[in-house]
Amino acid sequence: MTEPAVREPVPPTGAQHTIAAHGYAATVTEVGGGLRALTYNERPLVMSYPADAQPVGGAGQLLLPWPNRVRDGRYDFDGEARQLAITEPRTGNAAHGFARLMPWTVLDRDDASIRLGLRLFPQLGYPHVLDLTASYALGEAGLEVEVSAVNVGDGVAPYGMGAHPYLTLGEETVDDAVLEVPAAEWTPVDEQKIPVGRRPVEGTEYDFRQGRAIGGTVLDTPYTSLRRDGDGLVRARLRTADGSRGVELWAAPGVEWIQVFTGDTLAEPYRRAGVAVEPMSCPPNAFATGECLVRLAPGERVAHRWGITALG
Repeated sequence: MTEPAVREPVPPTGAQHTIAAHGYAATVTEVGGGLRALTYNERPLVMSYPADAQPVGGAGQLLLPWPNRVRDGRYDFDGEARQLAITEPRTGNAAHGFARLMPWTVLDRDDASIRLGLRLFPQLGYPHVLDLTASYALGEAGLEVEVSAVNVGDGVAPYGMGAHPYLTLGEETVDDAVLEVPAAEWTPVDEQKIPVGRRPVEGTEYDFRQGRAIGGTVLDTPYTSLRRDGDGLVRARLRTADGSRGVELWAAPGVEWIQVFTGDTLAEPYRRAGVAVEPMSCPPNAFATGECLVRLAPGERVAHRWGITALG
């Protein structure tokens, strides 16, 4: 009788790719091309999860070719009615695209950077072919990420980019942390987590423009009308109460929305252990509404940049 070969089990997120430079270290996963861990001088900057586990609450995943949710998985595109698979049964929506569950291939890498690629073939409700790439590079200013898509099919494709990092200070919860989100508008959502209009943050519990303690505030909230600095970047920050250290997520033009999620629905010990600050090129349900949606023509390429920097 032949004995089974002894082997190490394959992690749920596949091969783990670690890069390091300038005190930073990042681990990127084969499945989803996602960011599993990021540290600066061994201090965690994002909420990570074990290599032998699946991402907790979508931690670090890339959300392609749409971020967030499509109501009931239904949308019309150029007169064609389409139905996506329902991947979030509790809301009845199609959530977070396809690419986060697929294996990505390493295209090139060195000690401080890695670039992965995925050819996304047609899926239920999405009859397009895209070449996706995700580049992660570490420098003195921290992690820089570029996510790009090329339409290699034969028709115009709807497209949106999102990512799902949870910023953390390494504390038990983020309740005492000071959150800064430079956004003038927020969007209420209905029971399916779909936006129902925009409102000014002025005078509401959703106003974090000047930075304030999170306290007991519960957020699963899309923000827009983002304020950019002189270099064109928008910067959201999470700091300790005394301001001695923190972490910043920045995003370049093309990222017009930020979803902020305080992780209240996650299981312990992850509940409120980090704040998801999600750069998005378009809002939830953009496939249906067309708001900020990229119409990617055959042969056309679009790229979005964002990154994470240690503060203090």
